[in-house]
Amino acid sequence: MRAVFPGPASCRYHRPGLRWRSPAVTKSSAFARLTTASHVSCLETGHIKLDPGQGLIFVNNIFPSKLQWILQGPLQGNRSYEGALKRINRPHLAASDPLHIIQRVFPQSLNLEIQEVVPRFREGGAFVKYARKAGVTDSDVEMAIRQNLEDHPIRPWFNPFQQVRVAQVFGRPWIEDLYRMPSQRLKVEFLPPSSDGPGNDLTIESLYSLFRSYGKLKEIEKQPSDSKTTPRYAFVEFSRPRYAVMAKNCMHGFTCPDEQGGGKLGTKIKINYERKIKLSMIKDWVLNHPRIVIPLIAALIAAITVAIFDPIRTFFIKIKIKATLQVEENTALQWIRKQISKANINIIGFGHREPEPRGLTAIWEDRQADISQLQSWLTENMETFIVIQGPRGSGKRELVLNEALGNYKCKVVIDCKQIQDARGDTAKIARAASQVGYRPVFSWMNSISSFIDLAAQGMIGTKAGFSETLDTQLSNIWQNTATALKRITLENRKKTDKDITLTDEEYLEAHPEKRPVVVIDNFLHNAAEDDVVYTKITEWAAGLTTGNIAHVIFLTTDVSFAKPLSKVLPNSVFRTISLGDCSPGVAKRFVLTHLAGDAKDQDKQSRQAEDLTGLDNCIEILGGRVTDLEFMAHRIEAGETPEAAVNRIIEQTVSEILKVFILGAESTTQQWTHEQAWHLIKALANSKHGSLPYNLVLLSGLFKENGETTLRALEQAELISITCVNGCPETVKPGKPVQRTAFKRLTENKTLSSRLDLEILSQLIASENKSIGKHEEELRLLGGLPKQPWELKSRIQWLLNKVYTSQNKISQYEAESAILQKILQAER
Repeated sequence: MRAVFPGPASCRYHRPGLRWRSPAVTKSSAFARLTTASHVSCLETGHIKLDPGQGLIFVNNIFPSKLQWILQGPLQGNRSYEGALKRINRPHLAASDPLHIIQRVFPQSLNLEIQEVVPRFREGGAFVKYARKAGVTDSDVEMAIRQNLEDHPIRPWFNPFQQVRVAQVFGRPWIEDLYRMPSQRLKVEFLPPSSDGPGNDLTIESLYSLFRSYGKLKEIEKQPSDSKTTPRYAFVEFSRPRYAVMAKNCMHGFTCPDEQGGGKLGTKIKINYERKIKLSMIKDWVLNHPRIVIPLIAALIAAITVAIFDPIRTFFIKIKIKATLQVEENTALQWIRKQISKANINIIGFGHREPEPRGLTAIWEDRQADISQLQSWLTENMETFIVIQGPRGSGKRELVLNEALGNYKCKVVIDCKQIQDARGDTAKIARAASQVGYRPVFSWMNSISSFIDLAAQGMIGTKAGFSETLDTQLSNIWQNTATALKRITLENRKKTDKDITLTDEEYLEAHPEKRPVVVIDNFLHNAAEDDVVYTKITEWAAGLTTGNIAHVIFLTTDVSFAKPLSKVLPNSVFRTISLGDCSPGVAKRFVLTHLAGDAKDQDKQSRQAEDLTGLDNCIEILGGRVTDLEFMAHRIEAGETPEAAVNRIIEQTVSEILKVFILGAESTTQQWTHEQAWHLIKALANSKHGSLPYNLVLLSGLFKENGETTLRALEQAELISITCVNGCPETVKPGKPVQRTAFKRLTENKTLSSRLDLEILSQLIASENKSIGKHEEELRLLGGLPKQPWELKSRIQWLLNKVYTSQNKISQYEAESAILQKILQAER
């Protein structure tokens, strides 16, 4: 017997040397030539040629049809496939070799000559052509084989729950190697036996009688009667795919006679596999329903992102929070760094120089009460915000991080200035993510997804939701940070704790001292109305405090911090510490301590002592701002006298004021004019006490319109500072002490002062002329009345007094303007 196994990709490949012999078969060269010729004909025509005295059966369930993907991999080619089958041959367990299975299918009593085996890998079976003896019919062979399988069932290794089945081939099977996967649904087409006559439609009863013997039928569906599609067809659906495989291979090409409903000339049936759900149908449905599909894809992508990336991001946030803690607690690493710093060596960034002593001890001693108060608040179980307010350079960040939170193991610092100064939403998202260790962030994907959303909006009329706004991205960042903070706190719980029975929320509420601290620096920097960044930060901070997840400390220079914070916690009390400038005694101790830390030898200390003769007067001029005191100490260390150092600071302050408030171009977002800024500079420079009453400033003609808004904007720009008493604005002072001296130096410049005063007078004159124009228009209206009622007499008199007062002011302003013009002309 000879078996030929064509490869799955090409039907031309065969193995003429693969033969086996049954007990009743003898080998001969003539027989070999005959089977080879028959096989070549089968490959070329796509059909198996049967001569008289030959029969054909189909043996099913001898190949693992579910594992056909193996043929597309490293086992592509029949040699490797057959070899793999033979390696797992275990006859005592289950049939594995197809040739061995076919040998066992045919009983020895038939004494048949098996002439050719044509396997169908994708369908899991094979065609077997045999030569029958005289007086033996194909039905006898089929019955004998079925009886043999009932007595000796064969169960293959890949499917031990199903037996090998056989059936006689009545039609003319088509041997093809197209990529057509078996399906339990068959499409049966009705064709004429020849091209002369038409084919006859088979009834459902005829189809049932033809196909029921191959397995349980699930449905028979005929072509609609009004359909114009030819050839006519019907769908036959089996309960299992293996039944359909058997029916397709045995009945394809069968001519149904008249007695079975095929008509006088008969009807030839052609069978193909029909997929129940076509991929084209799915594709068409997707393309025809973009309003449903695109949002679903967006939701699916969002769900995958949350399920996969959120745990990774939370892990990286925890790593960033814990990284500083591990370095600070590693005593060995601290000792190595200390030794390297003593040797003044920096090896690949590992060692670092000892930071210069800033002499802040004196300031911290002066503010010890504030530090103690802050540490006390952190141990209280109160749902509230802690706000540290003070002007820029007052040492807020150092006081909180170095002094109050120096021993805290878990703290997060978020610098709002870095986020707000970033240009564009993508840069802001990246800055916010980097500060807490949130990654991967994919901020660059926001621009691409925005284009996709724009295209979807043009196609379906609405956005698909692919792009995430700045609001959404910041919410994700802060939410993951809150999750990481909560997990870090709960990691400290031990099974031996007395309160192990408490829930996580109860544990966080009962142990405020173990909560981490979130420090939000530069809060309200560059803030605008309905700013998304600050809205999300305040909402997130409120959630941290109300959920007992962390303590929140705000560091801000803005005195109006209560307004945005009250929106998220309207019924809570804000714990506030206001940091001002140092007293003259503390300022002097700071400078001396700073200089003493730098002076290493005795000669240098004596020279500095000689140069510090005017230090008291310089500190009185400079004030107690920490940054200014530190700058003066550095200049003294560089060899300058205190007077020269202070003079340098004053000159720098004057240049900044001229650039920002006087000579700079006015922008559309600027909320003050040059004239308003100069009016305050001149008034504060001439004030005896160095301050102005807040209400008196608002009575000036330059501040009649939106005066309070302008003063708040100038305070935010640090030209002035507003002190409050019981929450009510009381006085206006320079933004920092050294600015008072800078204001005086600006007013001493006669040319600049005269020119700016002339501009103020011009603006005041224009304002009064505008007021007179309004009053004259009303007088003209009243004068046009036919009669003058006595009730209007007081109104007319009031208008006349207003015009008279405004005209007197204009005269006064013009007289002053004439004097200023003469001064400017004399300066030429």
